[in-house]
Amino acid sequence: MSTRRSAVHTLLSALTALIPATCALAQGADSANQRQVILPPAEHKFDGNIGTTYKNSDQAQFPKRLQAPDGAPNVLLVLLDDVGFGQFSVAGGGVPSPAMEALAKDGLLYTRFHTTALCSPTRAALLTGRNHQVAGTGIITELATGYDGYTGIIPKDTATVAEILRQNGYNTAWIGKNHNTPIYETSMQGPFDHWPNGLGFNYFYGFMAGDTNQVRPYIFENQTPLGTPNKDDYFLSVDLADHTIQWLKDAEAIEPERSWFCYFAPAATHAPHQAPKELIEMFKGKFDRGWDEYRKQTFERQKKMGVVPQDAVLTERPQSLPAWDSLNSDQKKLYARMMEVFAAYGYHVDQQVGRVLDYVETLPDADNTMIIYIVGDNGSSAEGGFDGTLNENAFFNNYLMNHKEMLAHIDEIGTEKHFNHFPAGWAWAMDTPFQWTKQVASHLGGVRNPMIVRWPEKYRQGGEIRTQFEHVIDIAPTILDAARIPEPRSVNGTEQVPIQGKSFLSTLTDPKAKETRTSQYFEMFANRGMYKDGWWAASLASEPWVAERGEFDPFKATWELYNLDDDFTQAKNVAEQHPEKLQELSALWWAEASVNKALPLDWRGAERFSGELTGKPNLAGGRSKFVYQGVLAGLPEASAPDLKNKSFSVGAKVEIGDNANGMIFTQGGNTGGWAFYLKNGKLVTAHNYIDAEHYSVSSDTAIPSGKHDLKMDFAYEGGKEFGRAGTVTLLLNGKQIGAGKIEKTTPFKYSLSENQDVGIDTGTPVTYDYTTPFDFSGKLEEVTVEIKP
Repeated sequence: MSTRRSAVHTLLSALTALIPATCALAQGADSANQRQVILPPAEHKFDGNIGTTYKNSDQAQFPKRLQAPDGAPNVLLVLLDDVGFGQFSVAGGGVPSPAMEALAKDGLLYTRFHTTALCSPTRAALLTGRNHQVAGTGIITELATGYDGYTGIIPKDTATVAEILRQNGYNTAWIGKNHNTPIYETSMQGPFDHWPNGLGFNYFYGFMAGDTNQVRPYIFENQTPLGTPNKDDYFLSVDLADHTIQWLKDAEAIEPERSWFCYFAPAATHAPHQAPKELIEMFKGKFDRGWDEYRKQTFERQKKMGVVPQDAVLTERPQSLPAWDSLNSDQKKLYARMMEVFAAYGYHVDQQVGRVLDYVETLPDADNTMIIYIVGDNGSSAEGGFDGTLNENAFFNNYLMNHKEMLAHIDEIGTEKHFNHFPAGWAWAMDTPFQWTKQVASHLGGVRNPMIVRWPEKYRQGGEIRTQFEHVIDIAPTILDAARIPEPRSVNGTEQVPIQGKSFLSTLTDPKAKETRTSQYFEMFANRGMYKDGWWAASLASEPWVAERGEFDPFKATWELYNLDDDFTQAKNVAEQHPEKLQELSALWWAEASVNKALPLDWRGAERFSGELTGKPNLAGGRSKFVYQGVLAGLPEASAPDLKNKSFSVGAKVEIGDNANGMIFTQGGNTGGWAFYLKNGKLVTAHNYIDAEHYSVSSDTAIPSGKHDLKMDFAYEGGKEFGRAGTVTLLLNGKQIGAGKIEKTTPFKYSLSENQDVGIDTGTPVTYDYTTPFDFSGKLEEVTVEIKP
């Protein structure tokens, strides 16, 4: 071989030898690229030389811990519940919010931010960056129907922002309300993939329901039920703030260099409206002038603050809502007290969130902490009906209380005894200056909430207002943009639906930044809205204070049209002047609804709570007999035997002493439900009809000491009708020892947050004939529940 050929051969051999290494480098670059868009990243594999022993092997290398990008900010995301635009003083309202005001003074107040008009849907859209029906949550989980947009299940192809952050090195926590787990998956048996720990959060502390008693909530830590706190001075907002601060302290102490994402979701100001007595007394007499005057005064403040434009028009009161001056003195007295309690409740949660904000300010990396404070997941709630209610759950059972039946309990309002909710007139007032309230996605009163954003490292000039049109789906991509984390194409093996939100990070530094959201559809209970380039088409399906909804034809429903560029408050319907624009937007709504899984429309109300009517899964479904061995606490209503509108019996094998006391079986609490117990030796069955009527049947004589078979038998007399009467029979060892009539029974839902308990009562009592937890004092061997055909 010639020297030249030899040289060429050598060169080719060298080049050939380089090819695998070059390919490997290319593949490595691709892998690094893919790690950014495919989650989780590929597992680390040792690529050094392995000999026969550690002495002739390359130095070992452990997999590196995931780390967020350099400079990635901490993120504190705060979300309040059921808050009107004109509720808190930060946006001109009458409820003091000094903590919010301080944050807005150092940050930015967004006055054209929008939610979905309801709780679970807003929260699913917030966490995923997709529209609520795309995220499977077109309605609260209790009303899910099973269509793709209405399962109540966040799909695997819409991974949460927490999961994306966690797999990019963030520490994540969710503290507060979780209303995004299917109700039939909230028992201690799981499954847990739709619980917060399965949605990207390393830590969870809070409650698993749409609402809860603020004094006696049922608390979970991660997947462990902790039960109901028994401290005399306990309030949920305080507890949640304490745990948020403690989690932040632990994160700082253990791994201070690691970026964190904390989602803090208090229950306030959702019903029940409960607050410390001393705070309630602070507001005595402050709302005696009523809701009409409140709106006028709030609107004036909003103009002075620049929250609304100077040429804005205050929208009129709906014709169905009474004027304050038309009320009698008893109504005014009751309704003013309900608002005083509500104001105290709001002020209290502002104090507690303020404690968290104050602590964050003490952290070494406070300047690089992005705070996003969303003041409400929807507008203020009118679910108390015209008169308000002692029990929000009554509304969900198609029952509206009147002021006469509530007035005697006026001094109990705001305590743990009632699940109280103020009248719809106050909800309308809280939503100043807009029309309507929560549930009404067609109008701004249902969907426009203030938002405060602060990130000192990005922008230090606080106290400014931003007016770009934003939506809750824009939060997740804004957080990812701030952290410089790209949107993943695949998460945990599932190809992702593209995030529909758009980052508004540019608006932090530029008050005139171009709007990134120029179009957005809205839908809730067939209330429909379509926004595009300043125009808004609106179609109202039903008034939110109407519990029972009749027939509705969406194709015959009236559409309204507003030009929001000239009409901030939706006060001027210009549908007649611009029929072509209205036709364009209404047609666009149907197109968006189809693409975003908002169809089929469903305007039904309380009846959708019924699992039997909707076919929702139930761990107790398909069975007629349930046997519980010993004590069993905290089984959610949705996973328990359905006792509504049917005959059933509860039997117990017990061993007791004289004058025995204690709970044998209970389902529900002070919002509705059943209790079967011993009281001073007598056998008692009680039914709470949505806190409007209380029925009790006792044995004729006391049960003697010894071993016994105790039984209550309820014979329902309503046939296929809902909420009718029945007769309770009490039996001792097969012999009747008492009987009585239950005139009314709860038809659809006992509670959104109470449980079924055996041998104990972990929540509020069904009747105040006993005090919880009311542990069974004897030996409870077995409890059997039988559903009768």
